[in-house]
Order: sequence, then structure tokens, then C-alpha cells
Amino acid sequence: MHEKTTGALRRDAVGLREVLFQSVTAMAPAAAVAASIPAGAAFAGGSLPLAVLIALVACLFTASCVAELARELPAAGSVATYAARGLHPAVGFLVGWGYVFVEMLVPPLLLLQLGFTAAGTLHEEWSSYPADLWWPWSLAGTGVIAVAGYLGVRASARFGTVLGIFEVLVFLVFAALLIGMAGSANTLSVFGTSHTADGYAGLGGVFAGSVYTVLAFAGFEAAAPLAEETRDPRRTMHRAVLGAALGIGLFYVVTTYAMTVYFGPDRFATFGASGSASWDGVARASFGLFWVLVFLAVINSTIANANACANVSTRTAFALARIRVLPRLLATLHPRHRSPVAGMALQTLVAVGAVLGLGFGYTPVTGFLLLATVIVTVVVSVYIVVNLACAGYFLRAGRAGLRPVRHLLFPVLGIAAFIPALLTAAGLPVFDFVTELTAPVSYAGPVVGIWMAAGVVVLILLMRRHPERIAETARVHLDVYDPAGDRQDGTVLR
Repeated sequence: MHEKTTGALRRDAVGLREVLFQSVTAMAPAAAVAASIPAGAAFAGGSLPLAVLIALVACLFTASCVAELARELPAAGSVATYAARGLHPAVGFLVGWGYVFVEMLVPPLLLLQLGFTAAGTLHEEWSSYPADLWWPWSLAGTGVIAVAGYLGVRASARFGTVLGIFEVLVFLVFAALLIGMAGSANTLSVFGTSHTADGYAGLGGVFAGSVYTVLAFAGFEAAAPLAEETRDPRRTMHRAVLGAALGIGLFYVVTTYAMTVYFGPDRFATFGASGSASWDGVARASFGLFWVLVFLAVINSTIANANACANVSTRTAFALARIRVLPRLLATLHPRHRSPVAGMALQTLVAVGAVLGLGFGYTPVTGFLLLATVIVTVVVSVYIVVNLACAGYFLRAGRAGLRPVRHLLFPVLGIAAFIPALLTAAGLPVFDFVTELTAPVSYAGPVVGIWMAAGVVVLILLMRRHPERIAETARVHLDVYDPAGDRQDGTVLR
């Protein structure tokens, strides 16, 4: 029987496993371990495992706030709904406006990485392969993500689960091998401050390393936009968000520890994302063809991350479109798969345009850095606002629902953890370890500013002409099924 669609996403389509890996893959664990976290080694040196552990604790404060709000407010709008209910609907709109924008840029970011990683590796192995022939891989990845998104949340979430399991297992096996081969070099001193890089002694070096590591946790909230398609969403969302942040955080600690003790804590400040002093370099030099699995895990991670964030962008756009603060077309669902097909089409167009435009306009690596700066700047800002929203929501809920530690102390600590990360991502030299951005990466600030200014203009117009639509950002829509199975709607239950 052909299933009708009246604007409601498919209920009970996925469970805890799928939404857990929605967040896991959005954090891109393999790519983070191989490329992002090593950036902190220049400051923390062989004490990087301690920096990662501190970053984990810091990120759990915000993850707890997101998890608490996800349990109370299960909605495809996720962070926009949280900000609207905890602070003000106008804030919720602006959060949603910024979040949709950057989440649509995450797939092209990862597809650029897919392209230059695949092309560079193939060129290294076979010099006849052109090093600049990166774009076919990026376009192929775009096609895979588009098909998975078109087929609906079950297909895309299960696809992400398989990819996520593979990349995590590869790096855990590699970590076990490294720890075993390190033998007597295994030491808990890497969880102290004695191995920091020259010029960044003690806690200062560890703090600098942890700031860069915090950015590797971005994406733990990605389960939340699937709330309306998840079984028992209040309980499942809470467990998925916290589980992903804690699980992948421990994964980061274990893998970083393993490489640090194997490579040598006192020379770990030279470790990076490429060359002989990298995960790929160590795998090639000491583990034979195991480097192929590491390479495939990183490639896998880019596709899985792009897939997860396409789910996030299309669901958030759907949530804002159904209340008509974004074009209504973005609320269009496929009649059978119940996927946001118009949003997926827009996501695909944005991906192709950004990948080819930035990749050929600059270089794929430069395009990657520019997009990464735009994305992290907005996402970290959203985390700060969501921490505030958590406190605001539970203060409004009254003493019966308020837990001072979880709902007041944790938001403050979460904000304190992410402000240095925001300043670092934006290239603002508040700390001596922050590198000031240069063109074209420095264009990220103006790009974000122009987009958010446009959002303010749209907000003012909507407040004057359709204030009820802005108010709708604070509502939680849950699908209601007719007992006879022949009717659905998007009735507001809370």
C-alpha cells in the first residue's frame, strides 16, 4: 500500500544503535584521531593524552546539557527548539538559521577531504595517478550520500552504523597493536605535564592542546535532529548524545595514549597529520599493509560524517520549513521513504557547488580549511547558546524539575570550556598559541557575519508580518497516527 505523507517524518524508524552512531559518525572519530587531534601535539607534546582527557570532561558538560534538553524536547529542530524554549523564540530562529547553514557545509567539507586524501594517497602509491585528480572522488562521495539520504532515515542511519563500526574497530585494533609493541615504554606519565612541547611547559601546554582537541568532539549532538524518527525518543536521545560523547571521548584517549607511548612522549611534539610522524606514516613504516586499513578508515570516516550531517541539515531545514520560517518547499517529503527530498536535493547542490567552486577556485585543502573555520565558529557558538538555553529552560520549569548541578553548574562549565575553543577556531589571538588566520581562510569571519546579518533581517521581517511563525520555533511537533492507519498529522503535543 502506498503510504500517504502529510508533512510528518516516519515515526519509530530507528532505535538507539542507529542514532548513537548518527552522533558517533558526525564526530568523524577516525579522521579526528588521524588529522585533528594531532594538532594539539605541537603544544601538549607527549602529554596530549592528558589534554584529550581534559577535553573529554569539558565536552561532557555541554553533552549533558544537550542530552537533558533532547529528553525534554524531542524535535527535529533540536538546537533551534532548545534555544527557543530556554531563551526566546527569536534566539531559536537565529540558532536554527546558523545551524542549517553550517550543517549544509559539513558534507562538502568532508567530500573535499575525501577527494584530496584519496588522490594524494593514490599518487603516492602510483606516481602516474595525477595528484590533482581529486574531484571524481568528491563527486562519487556526493552521489553516495544523496542516495542514502533519498532512501530515508533507516537506510542512511544503518549505512552510518556500518561505517562507524568499521572506523572505530580499525583504530582500536591499531591502538592495541601499538600498546603491545610499546612494551615497557607504556607509562602513565603521559597523563601528567612532564612531556609538553618546548615553549609550552606544564599546564599551559596541556591547556593549549586541549583547546584544539575540544574541536574534535564537535558533532556529538547530531542524534538530536532524528528525534521524531526514533523509537522512545526522550530516553533514546538522552542516551545517544551522552553515549557518543563519552564513548568516542574514551576512544580518543585510548588511541592517543597508544600512539604517544609507541612513538615516544618526549618527541611527540613533532607528531602531525601527515608524513612519517603521523598515523599513516607509522602504519606504513612499522605495520606493513595495515596502512591500507588506516587509509580506508579515514576515507570511511569522511563519508560517514557527511552522511550524518546531511541528516542533520535536512531534518533541521524540514523543521524550520514546516513552520514557514524557511521556504515551505524544504518540508517536502518523499511519499514512500518519508525523507526530506527537497532538502536533500538542496544539500546535494550545495555540496557539488562548494566542492567544485572552492576546490578549483583555491585548492581542495584551502577550501577545506575555509569551510572548517566557518563551520566550527558557528557550531561552537551554538554549543554556548545551548548551554545557556539549558539553564534557562530548567529555571523556567521550576524547582521540581531543576537540578542545580546538571542544569546550572554544567552549563557554566560548558561555556567556559568552549569559549577558548571559539576564539581559537576564529583565529583571534587572545592566547599565545592561537595562530591568526590569513586569506582566504580569514574570509570565514565575514562569511559568518553576512549570513547571520541576513538572518537578523529575515527575523525582523517575520516578526513584523508573521510573528506566530517565530513563536512556532518553540514548539515540539510529534507525529500522531490515526488508529485506523489512514491519517497522519503534525499535531503539537507539547
